[in-house]
Amino acid sequence: MTLTGDEPLFIVLNTGSGRHAAGEVEQTIRDVLGNAGRQFELMPVNSGRQLPSTAQRAVARARAEQGVVVAAGGDGTLNAVSQAVLGSGLPFGILPQGTFNYFGRTYGISQDTGTALACLLDAVIQPVPVGLLNEHVFLVNASLGLYPTLLEDREAWKQRFGRSRLVALWAALATLMRAHRQLDLVLDYTEGQQRVRTPTLVVGNNALQLEHIGIDHLDDIAQGRLVAMTARELGTLDLYGLLLRGLLSSMGEAENVITFGFDSMTVRFGRRRRIKVAMDGEIIWLRTPLVFRVAPDRLPLLVPRDPALRERV
Repeated sequence: MTLTGDEPLFIVLNTGSGRHAAGEVEQTIRDVLGNAGRQFELMPVNSGRQLPSTAQRAVARARAEQGVVVAAGGDGTLNAVSQAVLGSGLPFGILPQGTFNYFGRTYGISQDTGTALACLLDAVIQPVPVGLLNEHVFLVNASLGLYPTLLEDREAWKQRFGRSRLVALWAALATLMRAHRQLDLVLDYTEGQQRVRTPTLVVGNNALQLEHIGIDHLDDIAQGRLVAMTARELGTLDLYGLLLRGLLSSMGEAENVITFGFDSMTVRFGRRRRIKVAMDGEIIWLRTPLVFRVAPDRLPLLVPRDPALRERV
């Protein structure tokens, strides 16, 4: 797949996500692309419920006009639009607006809208691996147990105090003060089976996030595999210890942490039929068992051609 540089851009813009005012982001898009003479269509949404149908409409429009589908918003927006794009054969661009921007930063795509647009105007395609959980895409991670609760509480704190990494930290501290249910899991994966009693299970697909918390499985990610992270049964003090280790990039050194790479894994729960999971920060309920696997198709991501435009991580 090659680009001519003249492909029309079909931009799904989530006006309800991100740290910047939606009007400011939209105006920047119109100014930069208008000045460049690039054909584009803005497809705004103001809630997550509108994202799947709008993303499908963007894919249909891009397929009809040999264009590019672009997601502008936080991690949940990138996730929803990538779900529609994966397997379509269409190029995928992003204008990331999230708090941490792990996916964009991994591929050198800036959180500054103007810089990210400059990338779209002169980009090359890089096929990137993505994960699937019961056929739902995740770009950074998917999780169950305590981690989705942390995300729900963090979102509530952001609504009250604004979007920042400090707010996210205080939200996590408050969440860990409460008692948490332990999960009895059977993990059947590529190399074997484990039974664990744990407060949470996280499956990662992003080298930058793993590096930041100190999980040393970068070779697995480089080979296009997924990485499972779980822990033995923990009390509140142990959970605070894990959080501190994550902040100090040394979580992988904790004795009670279990990590391994895999290509496919089935998670069984006994009689439980449904469970709450989080994928790239978005919470949904799925039927069990859960099946994690590497997607057979890679996502044709637009990345900066010019190294000077790449964000330093």
